[in-house]
Amino acid sequence: MSLIDTYGRVHRDLRVSLTDRCSLRCTYCMPENQIFAPKSTLMSADEVVAFSAAFVKLGINKIRLTGGEPLVRSDFAEIISRIAELKSVGLKTLTLTTNGILLHQRLQTILDAGVEDINVSLDTLMPDRFLKMTRRDQFHKVMSNIHLLLDNQVNTKVNVVVMSGINDDEVFEFIHFTRDYPIEVRFIEFMPFEGNNWRSGKMISSAALLKRASDHFELIPVENSFHGTAKIFRVLGYTGKFGFISTMTAPFCEGCNRIRLTADGKIKNCLFSKGEMDLLSHYRNGIDIKAMIEENILAKEERWGGQSLFENTANRPMVAIGG
Repeated sequence: MSLIDTYGRVHRDLRVSLTDRCSLRCTYCMPENQIFAPKSTLMSADEVVAFSAAFVKLGINKIRLTGGEPLVRSDFAEIISRIAELKSVGLKTLTLTTNGILLHQRLQTILDAGVEDINVSLDTLMPDRFLKMTRRDQFHKVMSNIHLLLDNQVNTKVNVVVMSGINDDEVFEFIHFTRDYPIEVRFIEFMPFEGNNWRSGKMISSAALLKRASDHFELIPVENSFHGTAKIFRVLGYTGKFGFISTMTAPFCEGCNRIRLTADGKIKNCLFSKGEMDLLSHYRNGIDIKAMIEENILAKEERWGGQSLFENTANRPMVAIGG
């Protein structure tokens, strides 16, 4: 069984948002006036597991748990342990994206679920700037937990949204971070979402960042996956590696194999799709969602969800979609 769209793309990767709540208030992700969804409208643990199982039956073999911040859910341990059981019926990879603050509390549960890869969002290596960007004083906790992951041999990626005049002066410092640690830093182009005050002047292209890096370091290209989102490099003699996610300027839609499920049970066949299909309401009314999922994938646009991202993009705030 496979989920194939009209462009021949086979979908194997599902991003499941567990909540729209987060312990940080990053300006590019969460609007200042963000109103969180009532808990009754969010998927319960049983529903998250049931939906995950339905997607696995349709050919999904990788699930990433996201948010908001997935670790703030009180039933996170139950959810991840039950989804891990789907490895007996076709799931190959279970991972998550987190802001890192609660990792020390949840790490054993995560390891017990067989998670080997974790993405941590961290946009600055300066404590004062972290406070300004996230509106929370948690920098040292995040850094401590990144090292905790490395100490436990967890493959760790650090996601950095690069914004002109805000943190683009730290690109070299993030690359230096890969010198002694087996991490993968991923520089992400600033993308437009509702309420994040996006404008083209705040975005720096991956090509421009690569030019900066190649002028300063001796770079070695790393072989990239067709379905990967980042173009990866390493510096000669460094332990880790780094890459660029060029969603805005050089989209990788041709190899896209990803689907998103929001915390309120809406399927988005593209991060930027305006249209969403409400699986949760139908599921609660006893309707089989299999045909709905297949219909949604067939409706997937060729790129960018059918939108022009440099114009007026219609979409939710990032925190309400999931990473």
